[in-house]
Amino acid sequence: MGPDDETDADDTSEYPSFDQWVSRFYEAEPRARTRVEVVGLTHPGKVRQNNEDHYVVARRYRGRNILSTSLPTEYLDFSEDHAYTLALADGMGGHQFGELASLLTLQAAWELGRGEIKWSVKMNDREEEELRQKAGVLFRLLHRTLHEEMREDPQLAGMGTTLTICYTTGPDLFVMHVGDSRAYLHRAGTLRRLTRDHNIAQLLVDSGAAGPDSPEVRRMRHVLTNCLGGPRETVEVDVHRHRLGDGDGVLLCSDGLTDMVGDDEILGLLDQHPGPDPACHALLDLALERGGVDNVTVILARFAFDEGPSPWRGPPEERPG
Repeated sequence: MGPDDETDADDTSEYPSFDQWVSRFYEAEPRARTRVEVVGLTHPGKVRQNNEDHYVVARRYRGRNILSTSLPTEYLDFSEDHAYTLALADGMGGHQFGELASLLTLQAAWELGRGEIKWSVKMNDREEEELRQKAGVLFRLLHRTLHEEMREDPQLAGMGTTLTICYTTGPDLFVMHVGDSRAYLHRAGTLRRLTRDHNIAQLLVDSGAAGPDSPEVRRMRHVLTNCLGGPRETVEVDVHRHRLGDGDGVLLCSDGLTDMVGDDEILGLLDQHPGPDPACHALLDLALERGGVDNVTVILARFAFDEGPSPWRGPPEERPG
C-alpha cells in the first residue's frame, strides 16, 4: 500500500492513512517567522596561557528561486526557512592537547555537514526521530576521529573534549550533549538548565552521597564520566527536544563560567541585560572578576517569533520551568 491508497486506518494500523503519509513529508503546523540574535565570546581567563574552548555558531537556510514561470510572481511565496546551530567544545588533556581536541571536533563536525544527505529545517515526528539517530551517529564519528588522532600520535593519548550543540529550527530546540559544558533556557525571569553534567560530582549528588555544595562535589566536578575522545571506547550522547517561545534565550557556556558564577547570578545578569551582546560581556566580565581560573566561553541566542508559537509541545516530563 502506498500514499495513493487512502484508508481510515489509525496510528496502530498496519497501513498508514493518507494523513499519516502527509505527516511524513510535510510540516504539520504553520511555521512562525523566526528572528534570532546571537552572540558568542571566548576568553582564555587569567590563569591559563592557552584557550582550550572553541565554539561555532552557524545558520542553515532553505529557499527557492523561480527561474521561469507563467504564474504571476505575487502568487508565490519566496520566504526562506532558517535553522541555527550553536556548538561549544571544551577540550582537556593538558598542554596544547585540549585545544587540539576541541578544534578537531568542531572542524570534523563542520566537514561532516558537507556530506549530510538531508538537512532538517522542517520538523515533524519522523524528522525528530531521524535527528536523534543522526546525533548518535555524529557524536560516535567525532569520538572515532579523536581516537584515530591518538593512535597516529601516542603523545595525544587521553585528550578529549566536551561537546554541547543546540540546534533550532523554528520554535523547535534540540540539545545534544556530552560532558560538563551547559545549556540553559532563559524564559520570562526564569533559568532552567537543559543539560546534565557528565561527571563524578553529578553522580555523587544524584546518589545522595554528597550535597551539591559539599567539598567532595567541588573536588570531583572536573572528573568527567563521558566525553569525546579520552580513554573510553564509547560515548553516550544526551538528546532532548524543547519548545521555544517568543523572547526566549538559549545560553551555552563552558565550566569556566559556571565554576565562577552561580545560576542565580547568571539569571540576574540575563534579566538585567536583555540583549545578547551586553549579556555575554557581563557574564564573561564577572567570571574574570572572580578569578578567571579557567577558559570562559558564552554563547547567547535570543528568539523572537512574528506569530507567537505555544512555548511547549511535548511530554510533561520535559516541560520547561
